[in-house]
Amino acid sequence: MSDPTTPICGRRGFSLGAATAFALSAAAFLLCASCGEESPPGAADGAARTLTTAGGVEMVRLPGGWFVMGSDTADQVDETPHRVYVSPFCIDRCEVTQEEYERRMGKNPSRWKAKRHPAEQIRWADAVAYCNARSRSEGLRSCYDLRTWACDFDADGYRLPTEAEWEYACRAGTTTPYCFGRTPAKLDRYAWCKVNCTTRPRAVGLKQPNPWGLYDMYGNVWEWCNDRYGEAYYASSPEKDPRGPAKGQRRVLRGGCWNSRPAVCRSSYRLDENPGYTDVCFGADTHGFVGFRCVCAPPIAEE
Repeated sequence: MSDPTTPICGRRGFSLGAATAFALSAAAFLLCASCGEESPPGAADGAARTLTTAGGVEMVRLPGGWFVMGSDTADQVDETPHRVYVSPFCIDRCEVTQEEYERRMGKNPSRWKAKRHPAEQIRWADAVAYCNARSRSEGLRSCYDLRTWACDFDADGYRLPTEAEWEYACRAGTTTPYCFGRTPAKLDRYAWCKVNCTTRPRAVGLKQPNPWGLYDMYGNVWEWCNDRYGEAYYASSPEKDPRGPAKGQRRVLRGGCWNSRPAVCRSSYRLDENPGYTDVCFGADTHGFVGFRCVCAPPIAEE
């Protein structure tokens, strides 16, 4: 999945694979158009572009834009549709792998060990500790205070995505329940989930990416978000860059996992869990293991 890259200027030492990202987006657009599904609208501030960090991790620089977060699904009382603006940001192209996690943290808590598989059995605290370690390794300012768990959104290091950033990235400009259409008929092309995988997670990046070039946004492992969970938060959240409730014990998970039903793998589906969980404590509704991916602010200058 490595792309030829050209250097760009900025505080992180990113490199940019713009041609590859453009081709990927164009191919996804044509695929959607040819199959009669919704194609990504051009309502965002620019195009998604692939970057490689100084630490060698591929990210996608996403444009800012407005979207409708949530859904009108009748039995999901916490998905009230509302309009949100998300500022530009960069997000890992794939879930953090076990190889990358162990390289930064010196350990691998995953049950199903394999270098290219997503790190799993990850607590929220483990995920934010990794974010700080990855930031330090590149000379960036850490986002998290590991005593209070407060996140410094002005820091230039890595952090977990807000729930709004995660859904914005997952939708990739689409408005349907899945980035490829209204029904889950094609889900097995994009996700490891209950329809095609009932034993364990799989290596990252093997399924089709979404229209913005992101892999495994559905299925494989649940992904932690930075936000605390609030069932009624959508009714009072700010329009621009919402960051979740100020208080609350539980954190948000998104995307479903390898043993999730298709309905759980929708772009808007929300799950909440105690941030200190271990997989053996997970209830039947969670169906498996949890990992994460990182985000950061975009480079200051780009070519």
